Amino acid sequence: MSASSVSRRRILSLWLPRLPIDRIQRFFNSAGLGNTNDPSIVVVKDNNTLVIHALDEAAERLGLYIGQPLANARAICPNLKVFDADAVADAKTLSDIADWCDRFTPLVALDAPHGLFLDISGCAHLFGGEAALLRTLVRSLARQGFAVSAAIAGTSVCARTLTRQTTGTIVADGGEAAAIDRFPVSALGAGEAITTGLRRAGLKTIGDVASRAPSEITARFGAQFSTLLAHALGRGDAPISPRKPLPDYIVEKRFAEPIATDTMIAMTLSRLADTLIASMEKQGKGARRLEAAFFRTDGVVRAIMVETGRPVTQSKVIDRLFRERLDALADPLDPGFGFDMVRLSASRTEIVVQEQRDLDAHVHDNDELTALIDRIAARIGGKRVVVHLPQDTHIPEHAVLAASAQHHLAAAMQAEWPARAESEPPLRPLRLFDKPEPVTVPFATVPDGPPHQFTWRRAKHAVVRVEGPERIAMEWWRQDGKQLTRDYFRIEDAEGLRFWIFRDGLYEGEVFDAAGKPAPPNWYVHGLFA
Repeated sequence: MSASSVSRRRILSLWLPRLPIDRIQRFFNSAGLGNTNDPSIVVVKDNNTLVIHALDEAAERLGLYIGQPLANARAICPNLKVFDADAVADAKTLSDIADWCDRFTPLVALDAPHGLFLDISGCAHLFGGEAALLRTLVRSLARQGFAVSAAIAGTSVCARTLTRQTTGTIVADGGEAAAIDRFPVSALGAGEAITTGLRRAGLKTIGDVASRAPSEITARFGAQFSTLLAHALGRGDAPISPRKPLPDYIVEKRFAEPIATDTMIAMTLSRLADTLIASMEKQGKGARRLEAAFFRTDGVVRAIMVETGRPVTQSKVIDRLFRERLDALADPLDPGFGFDMVRLSASRTEIVVQEQRDLDAHVHDNDELTALIDRIAARIGGKRVVVHLPQDTHIPEHAVLAASAQHHLAAAMQAEWPARAESEPPLRPLRLFDKPEPVTVPFATVPDGPPHQFTWRRAKHAVVRVEGPERIAMEWWRQDGKQLTRDYFRIEDAEGLRFWIFRDGLYEGEVFDAAGKPAPPNWYVHGLFA
């Protein structure tokens, strides 16, 4: 095979012209309410008028068309079934279809609002060639209840243009211009203004436009349209933007007979993990983020992801993490009529650093702690397993940062915290309130003294012992000077409860009333001592 044939780019374009109405009809069919032959349409408001946004085949046979006012459509067909458009639900359905298309290639891009691009360069032979791949994809989507038009070409613009006029076309490399020569200029999707201008200039087909000099087209219709035309004719192409980044490693297993039992699923994941580890081991890498995707026969795709604190180099560790994740799912993995493909991918990998593990007990302890954190994170979520890191600031609520334990365990183990003086009580509470809670102080020693009593959560507390104040000025270079200076006090009441409270603002210095006169500052409790 020549180098040119290997490097050529092949794009498969999918267009689902009736996606909004197909989505609604699939819902009714699944609920057993779809046994009706009444024409159906989806409407959207345009300039305070309801117009047809999508229609089924029965409505199209009656002569209805997209953009037609609803009143006119009802005059033609009084028993018309009308549904409101739902752009969010349509986008979700298109995203689900894109997930299902991942079984053919991981390079799937959205062509909003009702299309997709699949970069099938170098992978069509896995499905029996481009023609077999195209047939398989179209038939599968048709069985799922979608009307679909598909085409393959060397550029995405050419493939997209073909789907708007025909379906099932496969254009050989270099044949893009001849394939779309006879199509109307509207097939390019350049917009109504440019399409009208081309027709007024007597350019009714793409071939008519292509026969003119590029400089003439650019001068009359702009560089953007000139570039679009060049791409449609196979003269260069802009890259598509895949929905998901390409994983570092992918292994998958396809089944002639779908699997549905937990035993078969676990066995399949185990075998895929062995293959994945073997592939990464050849390049000295380990996985930090893994994803298992389960493709159901009805088009539903379920993906499960786990992360690790250190690069994983053993398949048994992958088995354990996914077992924990699957057991903890709030929405259990439903096989439906079975999975016909399971894929395991490593979307994030790192080079494995070899360490002496036989004699160093510290290394073994770290491994066990990391493994424990990974298992807990797989069960309850990585964001819920955190470590605390000290921050270089005097602001109490910012002095500690809660970070993911999987990603910051090493930093937490090496962090240096302020040492506590022996035989002295702690200067600050071990745990602060999420937000300082206001307290009512009837009177306090001014300008910098503590309160004699205060009310917190409807309970009065008489102050018997006080330590402080500890004055903390806010970071003006970060807060734009909006935060007030705080005076903190360690206070003990008559019942032995110890509080950490502060006055927000300096008397006669930062707190003033509307008339500009000094006003009493507010007080807050920020934490409790044990």
